[in-house]
Amino acid sequence: MNEEDAPRRMNSLEDRNAIVESALEAAIRRGDFDDLPGLGKPLTGLHNSEDPDWWIKAKMDGEGISGVAPAAFQLRKENAILEDTLDAFSKETEVRDYLAGFNSRVRDAVMDLREGPPVFTPPRKIEDEVAAWRERRIARRETTNPSTAPTEGPGRPPRRWWQRKRS
Repeated sequence: MNEEDAPRRMNSLEDRNAIVESALEAAIRRGDFDDLPGLGKPLTGLHNSEDPDWWIKAKMDGEGISGVAPAAFQLRKENAILEDTLDAFSKETEVRDYLAGFNSRVRDAVMDLREGPPVFTPPRKIEDEVAAWRERRIARRETTNPSTAPTEGPGRPPRRWWQRKRS
């Protein structure tokens, strides 16, 4: 193989720019850029923001993309709203399953040393969290409907007159 047949190396920035320009011109001639969405429309937000990453944030919002932060940040955010998340569940088994998954994600992030900042989010004690969930649930019930407040035992509403045993 002689030097004329060998592929040309890109030794300079000008050579690279020339190759890119020729590839773009060929794509334009083929019509690869015809009928693209937003053709002829101005880019929104181009001059409105001081944030240099405005475009990627807008794209993520538009596409509904979330959860691309390092695990340490995701877990810290999830930990901050954990009580609200648990309060949305109506069954104890759902609370236990969610907490088991949360603790598993924490352990996985701690063991994954490949990338990202260190994880300082501690795993949660499932029994303690379930007990706190029950207490919040009972307190919510009492504030929303005081007539159903437990008076005849822990976590039980009062018995009605027709439910009482006759002696």
